[in-house]
Amino acid sequence: MPDFDEFSFLPDQAADAGLPGPLPRGERLTLTLPDGRSLSALRYGDAPPEVTFLHGAGLNAHTWDTTIVALGRPALAIDLAGHGDSSWRDDATYAPRLLSPDVVAALAEWTDRPQVLVGQSLGGLTAAPVAASTPASVSRLMIVDITPGVDPDAGPTQVRAFFAGPTDWASRDELVDRALAFGLGGGSREKAARGVFLNSRVRTDGRVEWKHHFAHLAAAAANAAGEPATDDAVATLLSGAGWEDLAAVRAPITLIRADRGYVTEADAAEFAAHAPAARIVTLASSHNVQEDAPLALADEIVRLF
Repeated sequence: MPDFDEFSFLPDQAADAGLPGPLPRGERLTLTLPDGRSLSALRYGDAPPEVTFLHGAGLNAHTWDTTIVALGRPALAIDLAGHGDSSWRDDATYAPRLLSPDVVAALAEWTDRPQVLVGQSLGGLTAAPVAASTPASVSRLMIVDITPGVDPDAGPTQVRAFFAGPTDWASRDELVDRALAFGLGGGSREKAARGVFLNSRVRTDGRVEWKHHFAHLAAAAANAAGEPATDDAVATLLSGAGWEDLAAVRAPITLIRADRGYVTEADAAEFAAHAPAARIVTLASSHNVQEDAPLALADEIVRLF
């Protein structure tokens, strides 16, 4: 619907987290990139952003809503290429080093000071080359539940199977039903419906599809292989940013490890070996820390200011 307010979910999200408010003002931003693609983002608050957020594969900028409300600081949350309201890439390649120039352009356009840069999963791997290539734009780097050496097999198999299924549905209710059947969606139909609404769109033929390209690529890979979603699709998305990107970062680094997420204790130890000055914090959470433990994550971000 043309008059739909995408920020209308904020009161319910704040209430779910026990946050009294006040709620920040939100607005949608769009930047036309040199190659003609559009990059979309959400800006929260009335002052210039102090912190910028990058989401994981298959998510979008709204995944940070509750964390941003809890943080209480002006913020920017970017839809990575192929996700949310940002354009899909014609080459269907979403390696972090290819995504990072878009983020650099966004920081130049929408911020006026060095940012605390927070990236989760694919966003965390993208944040490293951003911080390395533009040190003046990043004051602190927080990487959430990912490392360059993480094993894609460590991720929940139900997520990969979920995206291996159909890519369009007759209604959003069908998509919510599927999410709940796979144990996804935040534990309630209301939360699942909210997530589905913000991460899907209605096509001109009336069918509902995911906004993000990842689901379509994962389904195509699975159908070509004739088996449930392959880890190759995930590995491709998470490839392209290695330890060398992390080594080139000059800003102080924090790694947030979810105790039920992707980063094992061995992964964290390897991270510490490559970035001995980094601070490593373990939180009680699943991989999507910003949704599962937003208040605890916001508390750790506050420490960086």
